[in-house]
Amino acid sequence: MKTLSKLALAAVLATGASSLALVAPVQAKDKKEEAQGSSFKLSKPVQAAAFNAQTAIKAHDFATAEPLVAQIETIGTTDDDKYIAAALRYDLENNKLAAQQQANPNAPIDQTVLAKPLDALIAAKNTPAADRGKYLFARGKLAANSGQYPVAVQYYTQAKQAGYSSPDFALELAQLKVRGGDIQGGLTDLDAAMTAQQQGGTKPPEEYYRYAIATANKANQAPITLAWMKKYVAAYPTQKVWRDVILQYAFAQNSPIKPDKLQTVDLFRLMRASGSLSDQAIYEEYGYTVNNLGNPYEAQAVLKEGRASGKIPATSKLTTDTLGQAVVAIRNDSLPKSEAQAKAAKDGKISAQTADAYLGQGNYAKAVELYRAALSKGGVNADEVNTHLGIALAYSGDKAGATTAFNAVTSQPRAGIASLWTTWLQSGPTAGAAAA
Repeated sequence: MKTLSKLALAAVLATGASSLALVAPVQAKDKKEEAQGSSFKLSKPVQAAAFNAQTAIKAHDFATAEPLVAQIETIGTTDDDKYIAAALRYDLENNKLAAQQQANPNAPIDQTVLAKPLDALIAAKNTPAADRGKYLFARGKLAANSGQYPVAVQYYTQAKQAGYSSPDFALELAQLKVRGGDIQGGLTDLDAAMTAQQQGGTKPPEEYYRYAIATANKANQAPITLAWMKKYVAAYPTQKVWRDVILQYAFAQNSPIKPDKLQTVDLFRLMRASGSLSDQAIYEEYGYTVNNLGNPYEAQAVLKEGRASGKIPATSKLTTDTLGQAVVAIRNDSLPKSEAQAKAAKDGKISAQTADAYLGQGNYAKAVELYRAALSKGGVNADEVNTHLGIALAYSGDKAGATTAFNAVTSQPRAGIASLWTTWLQSGPTAGAAAA
């Protein structure tokens, strides 16, 4: 989380007495000029001391400013007097902290001295409305830097209600809620803020999505993690983002799911469709795995594609060996014969296997026909077949049919994998994007 630097309060919140044009009584020739010097009506003793204190603070003459501010805190009687006393104390302590850091950047700085004047400014009746939100924000920063996250959330919420805003305000508030233990509340608030940004024509930064994904995943909230992953690739459908999301979803050490080999292949297929097969290792694992699962057609297509793209060097022994095995398997296979056996079979197992081969071959019309036959005959894993049917329909350009097939998948983790495919469909892929 971004924390307020030791100098940031002075830089972000120049709203105390330093922003007021205080004048000494002797300089005001008449009541009109005195009124123009400040919108606050100060008692004569306070006005004189306030002018001198402000002058000393601006000059960084803290030895002179300290007793003057203390005097104002003692003699002030009106609401305006008390506001100016708090504002001067805030400015004095803020500038002292800034000077300390400039003198010794590595020394620890105690910002808690700002809490009391900030509390006074927040509570003061005469605090300008434009400044109250800034003071609440600053007070929330102090609480956050002290690890008082629920307290910080209260101040941030009040600052928001008072009209305060900053570029990272929504993210900071969400982070505070998460650190305070309210993960769902924090991410819900972040989602709402990002939706508002989008409606206003502003695209939320990638940092927000990555933060939400990491937060939900760390809390072992797999459905929420996946939901944010889909939001991320929908907003940033680049090859890199697709690769990062799929790897994090299924193949990282702390991934939300642990796919089996068949599910792994369907995720590799999604990487291929989204153009995110980015290196030799993934290409070769894809080809090797799908070949061992009995689909030499797809293994051959993928590994040749990897070589053509330059991702797999011609000297790779694994690719050479796998391609050799695939060539032999294809030579000894007969898809028309398998199709005839599928039609004669009592269940849909051979139909599904033959459809997988046609899918790997790039014959999507035949694959769709046989997947539907497999579902009709039964005796197969319906979620697996519907996933593959959706992929074949997606490759053929039938987005509506593919979406229907993916939506029919109900068991996890296949339903999550299917929903990622649906997200890819909605991003507008071209027909035949992964044709062999």
